[in-house]
Amino acid sequence: MRASKQSQHLARQLFRLSIEDGRVSADRVAGVLAYLEKNPPRQPLVVLRLYHRLVGAEIARSQALVSHAGPVSADILRGIEAAFSRKYSRPISAVPRPDSSLIAGLRVRIGDDLYEASIAGQLASLSS
Repeated sequence: MRASKQSQHLARQLFRLSIEDGRVSADRVAGVLAYLEKNPPRQPLVVLRLYHRLVGAEIARSQALVSHAGPVSADILRGIEAAFSRKYSRPISAVPRPDSSLIAGLRVRIGDDLYEASIAGQLASLSS
C-alpha cells in the first residue's frame, strides 16, 4: 500500500512531537503511540511504518555505534562523544559494540556515516 500525502504529513507531525531537546524522547513516543491507539488514522499501518522509519533514522543520527575488537575505556568513549558532537553540532552518544572481526582498532557509525580505523579495514583496502 502506497503512503498518501496525508499519511506522510501525519507521520512527520507525530515525529516532530516526539523530539525533546534535540533528541527522541521515550515518553513522547509513548504518548504518540497512545494517541494513535485511541485515535487511529485512516491508514494506521502506513502511518506507523513511516513514523517508525523517521524515529529510527533520528536515533541512528544521534548515536555513535563504536565497534571494537578489544576493550575500550570510558575516556575514549567520552572523547568520541565530544568530538562527534562538535563535528555534527548536536549531541551524540557513544554505544560500544564488541566485534572480534576488526582484529584491532575502532569502527564508528553515525547514521549513514562510517569512520574506520581498524586493522581489518586497512587490510581490506590493501587487498582491493
